[in-house]
Amino acid sequence: MSHGLFLLICLLLIIPTMWAIVDIARRDFGSLRKKALWGAFVVFVPPLGGIVYLIRHQIRRITQK
Repeated sequence: MSHGLFLLICLLLIIPTMWAIVDIARRDFGSLRKKALWGAFVVFVPPLGGIVYLIRHQIRRITQK
């Protein structure tokens, strides 16, 4: 595997995690406990945590409309 391909794969796996961390920091969850739990999940289970968070966020956005 070339270094360029490896870096591309790493970048694609990091993007959802970073996006989720920024979104968690900016969003109001109603309680600090919920915010902390989501933050811990995203940070300690990357990139799965970021992907799960972003999918859940999109589902909630669609169902609230």
